[in-house]
Amino acid sequence: MPDEVPDNDDNGFSHNSGATVRRLQLGGHLRALRRAKGLTRDQAGYTIRASESKISRMELGRVSFKERDVTDLLKLYGVEDPAEHRRVLAMMREANAPSWWQAYGDVLDTWFQNYLDLEQAAELIRTYEIQFVPGLLQTDAYARAVIRLGHEDGGPEEITRRAQLRMARKQVLQRPDAPRLWAVLDEAVLRRPIGGRDVLREQIEYLLEICESPRVRLQVMPFEKGGHAAAGQAFSILRFPHAKLPDVVYIEHLTSGLYLERREEVDRYAAAIGRLFIEAELPARTPEILRAHLDRL
Repeated sequence: MPDEVPDNDDNGFSHNSGATVRRLQLGGHLRALRRAKGLTRDQAGYTIRASESKISRMELGRVSFKERDVTDLLKLYGVEDPAEHRRVLAMMREANAPSWWQAYGDVLDTWFQNYLDLEQAAELIRTYEIQFVPGLLQTDAYARAVIRLGHEDGGPEEITRRAQLRMARKQVLQRPDAPRLWAVLDEAVLRRPIGGRDVLREQIEYLLEICESPRVRLQVMPFEKGGHAAAGQAFSILRFPHAKLPDVVYIEHLTSGLYLERREEVDRYAAAIGRLFIEAELPARTPEILRAHLDRL
């Protein structure tokens, strides 16, 4: 992820947060302490027998943390309160804890791991899809059909494992502190019979059920609208409950994922999805639209 992650001196975190976010929080806290003391990264690195670049990676949440390093840095930064030491070390253990998705490491692409952590930690996920139903809203049969498209050489066991991972992701929407999901689907998503008509029918019926969830807002961009703000590109914007942790734009490619955090880039995508929310059919019309597509199947 880009280096422009801002300072984060907010120390609240949740056991539901992914390791990526927890590392960002702890790294930001250490950066804030260092700057408050007026020390450079070189000076901090010398204290823990490390390079300036290692301090940079720690503060950006790109590496795991060693207890000795964190303890030495706290001493250097003048943190003498034993309770504060215990709290920061507790943050470190949270940051180093394995994420839930590690059980699926055999089928999980490394470039997607950060996104899973971010998704689990988000309080709001805004997404626009042009080809598939969003992963968090897919049925098992639909997910398997989508996965087969991207993994033609995968055997039945691999397809099953990948589908199980996708279904496990959906549990985030069942949590008491579940994120809000606001999705715009291009009408093509409802027309394309991924997996066949029966699979698509089951998927649309599931979307009808999802419309009743107070945590999910679903809109459809109809063909008749013509061109619109984000034509041709699917993307998601994730917002977090942690102070000063910036919104992240995620764009998925066939073999990689792109993360954008620069304010000007995020603002452009936020403006685009804002226009999509206005240009798409109202959420109240979504059940009617879904039923009309069911009648065509």
